[in-house]
Amino acid sequence: MDPKFLIIPDSFKDCLPADEVGESIVKGIKQVFPKSAIKVIPIADGGEGTVHSIISALGGEIIHTKVKDPLHRTIDSFYGILPDKSTAIIEMAAASGLERLTKNERNPLLTSSFGTGELILDALNKGCKKIIIGIGGSATNDGGVGMAMALGLQFIDKQHNKISLGASYLNEISSIDIIKIDHRITETAIIVACDVSNKLCGAQGASVVYGPQKGATPAMVQQLDSSLKHLAALVKRDLAINIENLNGGGAAGGLGAGLTAFCGAKIKPGFESISELLNLEKEITNADIIITAEGSVDSQTLYGKTPAGVGSLAKKYNKPLFVFTGAATEEIEKLDTLGVSSLIPITRYPVDLSTAILNASHWLTLSAHELCKTIMVGKSIS
Repeated sequence: MDPKFLIIPDSFKDCLPADEVGESIVKGIKQVFPKSAIKVIPIADGGEGTVHSIISALGGEIIHTKVKDPLHRTIDSFYGILPDKSTAIIEMAAASGLERLTKNERNPLLTSSFGTGELILDALNKGCKKIIIGIGGSATNDGGVGMAMALGLQFIDKQHNKISLGASYLNEISSIDIIKIDHRITETAIIVACDVSNKLCGAQGASVVYGPQKGATPAMVQQLDSSLKHLAALVKRDLAINIENLNGGGAAGGLGAGLTAFCGAKIKPGFESISELLNLEKEITNADIIITAEGSVDSQTLYGKTPAGVGSLAKKYNKPLFVFTGAATEEIEKLDTLGVSSLIPITRYPVDLSTAILNASHWLTLSAHELCKTIMVGKSIS
């Protein structure tokens, strides 16, 4: 009997979306095992592609709406609502992501998470009672203050005026007024899907670690870190919530901390949040061979990225797991401790990045074909 395959692909960033990665692998499998049962569950860990992966797997609807981008310009954005009509899936990057800006526009002193708050507000208006928010890929460093302002919170300066949007104004906050927050937030379960554990401030905090990739100079980094410390002190004083040492609080420029403080959200590992939603553990128990894929396997992969998450479940049920990747670093030898049977780089010969991107789909098919031929040999020997 042919083996049953379960394919759990992540996207290849700037190359292929997760569903196309899965389709390419299926082609290779069918060349060797044309009668095999094959199930594809595209997945993301809370970053780009999360909404479409979940809606593709579970059904539901993509909601299109207009929000403010990181620099407060009106743009087209989206989120998803599941078939139960009460669960929303949001990618903060769809409103407040780095992808929304050109390189010359990146400046985390000016950007805000206001558009993410508008996505949450729209979901509330649609009657959603549970919201899962993936917070990868942000362009912001405002501690979630912009998001909270979109939901009605007021951040007041010493002259009793509301502050303006942007992280450069955080140090002007004198008090936090929650009276006008949208009351529906208190009746809504909000889960933050987050794949980093950085705290809000300090050497491993939001500003120091992620600020430079958002356009921050060394001087900006110091200012941003100081501003988030100021915000944390006010949150502790006015709301009696300690966000400064919250694991994951530094994600998305402090949005993890902001969602916790202002919306009562719970932070969970991104893969764990999504896999529970997709009932991935049950799917793995029903398969014979598991395949996942990620564009690059490196040190970050070991800490909650898709291959590591799938590996932990495959290991739990003693299922073979094969990982296809476009590039891998020296940390790959650690993957076997995470339940990975074999890592398979798909690149066929030394090439530049543009050539690798151009050939990725074809090489995924070839790699799946070669893997299945090896499995066929193993079956004949056994």
